[in-house]
Amino acid sequence: MRYIITLDTGTTNTRVCLWDRAFQLAASAKAEVGVRNTAIDGDNRRLKAAVKDCLEQALQCAGAGYEDVALIIASGMITSNVGLVEIAHCVVPAGADELAAAVRRVELPEICPLPIHFIPGVKNAAGAVDFTNFEAMDIMRGEEVESVAMLAHYPQGRSYLLVLPGSHMKFVCVNAQGQITGCLTSISGELLASITNHTIIADAVGRQFAQAETYNREMVLLGYDTAARSGIGRACFSARILSQFATRDTAKLANYLLGVALQSDLVGIRHSSALQVSRETDVIVAGKDPLRQAMVDLLEHDAYFAHVHTYIPEDAHPLSAAGALIIAKKLGVL
Repeated sequence: MRYIITLDTGTTNTRVCLWDRAFQLAASAKAEVGVRNTAIDGDNRRLKAAVKDCLEQALQCAGAGYEDVALIIASGMITSNVGLVEIAHCVVPAGADELAAAVRRVELPEICPLPIHFIPGVKNAAGAVDFTNFEAMDIMRGEEVESVAMLAHYPQGRSYLLVLPGSHMKFVCVNAQGQITGCLTSISGELLASITNHTIIADAVGRQFAQAETYNREMVLLGYDTAARSGIGRACFSARILSQFATRDTAKLANYLLGVALQSDLVGIRHSSALQVSRETDVIVAGKDPLRQAMVDLLEHDAYFAHVHTYIPEDAHPLSAAGALIIAKKLGVL
C-alpha cells in the first residue's frame, strides 16, 4: 500500500490530497462543491459526486488505483448533517488521542470501494443548552484537525489560544495536555463581507477588502479604536464620513473597516465563558495575510495577552490534511 488519502469538505469546497508513505504530497484534486450545496439542493448527491470525482482525479494524476491506498481519512463539514455521514461531536477535552478513538469507519460503495474513516468535530459541552447557558456552547468541524496540526509545531505542557481567521473566525483553547477545552465562533468575516458589498459603505471601500500588499496597520488600529468607542454601527458609517471628507483612498478605508469588524472578536475572547484564557496564555494566530497580520496587530494593540505569535507554515499543504495525517497515524493502520 503506497498511499494515504485525506479528504476535507467545507462549506463551499472539497479537497482530496494523496500522500505517499513518507507523507509527501503526491497529487491533489479540488471541487467547488461543499455542504452549502447540500443545504440548497436538499440532498447530498452533488457532494457525493464531487468526492467521488476528486478521489478518482487524484489517483489518476498519480498513476495509482484504490489497490494502492492504505487509508482514506476525512474531516470537516463532511461529518455534519449536510455532509456525507453525520458523526456526533467529541465533547471537550479532546485532543488527537480522543479524536482518533472517535473516528468512524463507514462503507460508501457508491463513492469508492474502500471504507472512509471520518474524524468527528468537537463541541464545548454534552448537556442541554438553554437560554441560561447558550453562550458557553460552541461547535466546530474541521478546525479541530487544524488545531492538532498547529500544536505539533509548539512545545507541549503549555496552554494556548489558537486563532483561525476566516469567514467564520474560530478561537480554540488548548490545555497543557494538548487537548481542546473550548472554542468560540464569530461571523465577523461574514459581517465584513456584507458591509463591504451590501451597504452604503460599499462605495467608500470600492467593494474591495483589505489586501496583503496594501495592508495599513494604522488604519486597522483606527477602525478598532473607533469601534471600541462608538460601537460597530457608528464606526462603519464613519468610513463614509472619512471617504467624503478625509480620504478617497479605498485601500486605506478597507483597512479601517477590517479593524472595525474585528474589534468585537477581541472583546468576545476576553469575556467568553467558552474559553479559559489568562494574560499568560500563549496566543497563536494562523491563516493568511492580511487577516492574520491584522489579528496579530490588534491583539498586541489590545495588550491583554502577553504572548502573541504568528503561525507561518513550513509548506503550502492544508492544515486540515496535516492534522488528519497525525490522527491517521494514531489509528495504527499505517
